Formats: sequence, C-alpha cells, structure tokens
Amino acid sequence: MEITEKNVIGELVAQDYRTAEVFAKYGIDFCCKGNQTIHDVCEKKNINENALIKDLLDIEKSLENSVIDYQAWPIDLLADYIEKKHHRYVQEKTPVLQQYLSKINSVHGKMFPELKEIMDSFNESAQMLAAHMKKEELILFPYIRKMAVATADDSFAPHFGTVQNPIAMMKEEHDTEGERFRKISELTNNYTPPEEACNTFRVTYALLKEFENDLHLHIHLENNILFPQAIAMEEERSPSSCEIN
Repeated sequence: MEITEKNVIGELVAQDYRTAEVFAKYGIDFCCKGNQTIHDVCEKKNINENALIKDLLDIEKSLENSVIDYQAWPIDLLADYIEKKHHRYVQEKTPVLQQYLSKINSVHGKMFPELKEIMDSFNESAQMLAAHMKKEELILFPYIRKMAVATADDSFAPHFGTVQNPIAMMKEEHDTEGERFRKISELTNNYTPPEEACNTFRVTYALLKEFENDLHLHIHLENNILFPQAIAMEEERSPSSCEIN
C-alpha cells in the first residue's frame, strides 16, 4: 500500500486496521475526524509528517515470515519466544481492546446489545489469561528451562511432582479460552462489523480477530510442541529428591 501525505486517515484505517495503532500513538482521531489527510492533521497538530508516514510503512513490514520450524528450536528458546512474543502481545493488546470495547458498547450498545456480552466475555478472558500466563512464567517455564540446560548428572524434582500436572491444567485453561473466543466469534458474526459501523467499531472487531488468531498460534505452540517436548524430556531423566531452585 502506497502511503503519502495526501492519504485520508479514515480510509487508511479501513484498508488496514493496524494503522489505527500508529494514529493512536500520535493522538490522532481516526474515527470521528477520520476524513482528514495526513498532511492536514500533521499541520494542525504540529506532527512530523515524515515520521508518521515512516511508522505507517513500518506497520506493513512488521509481518513475520509465517513459515517457521518451531519444532527445530531448543525447548528453552521456544519457552522464551512464547513468553516474549505471545504473552507480551496479550499484555499490550488487552487494555487497548478493553478501552475500545467499552467505548463502542457505551455508544452503540442500545442498537447492538450483543456488544455488552462481547465486552464481558473479553474481560473474563483477559482476567483468566493474566493469571494463566503468570503460572507459566513463574512455575512451568522455569522448570522447562532448568531441564533444558541440565546435564546428565543434574537431578531435581519440582514441587508439582511431574511436569504433566501443570501442563494438564494449562491445556484445560486453553480449552476454556478457545471456547470463549468461539462464542465471541459467533456474537461478532465472525468479526464482521455492521455496514454502518464507525471506524472505532471496525478496528475493535479487527483487533479481536487478530487477538484470537494470535491466541490460536500461542496455544498451538504450547499444546502441540512445547508441552510434548517437556514431557518427553522429563521422562528421559531419572527422578530424584532434589527440588528446583
């Protein structure tokens, strides 16, 4: 997508919802005042036009190569990646989505009563995911990292008995969130905003879809790669009475 100072803000967001993040960073209203050009708004708000355009172009370049052989990664590297990529994504996007959901529910809730249920469901998911990720970061992942660097002579036993116990809990919570987002997808008609929806409405649905897609990859990396490898690694080791530090 070619971006110049002549582009209209609202049209850019309609074409690629990720640009909304950049406009929000600069304090630019992409919804009610989205009919302004980049040049006009930069002139009015004394914003560096070139810097804004560069940030918009960087958004396009930010997509990662989707063909990655995660199974070839060392298990501790994969744990680090999940925490820094997917956990951080949830932490960063959750307050943004909560703000947007609250706004569109307040403005459009009477016409679209399902927005209240969508907002409540996402808030429940946000609370659960925050606790879920902390358990991984403070309990499960440290044990996985310790196993990854342990020598054949090292011995330790976690207080949870076997890695299969926290993994079973994490997988059950994954199932709960997967079901919750299936419900959100139904309520949003697969994240399809109404024809008359404003830009904030559209961005909110697009971000919800992105959030679910990221969650799907997040859960896939854990359920199908990290967890089985952790179980196999633990089974290869001899049990001992030493506890993890």
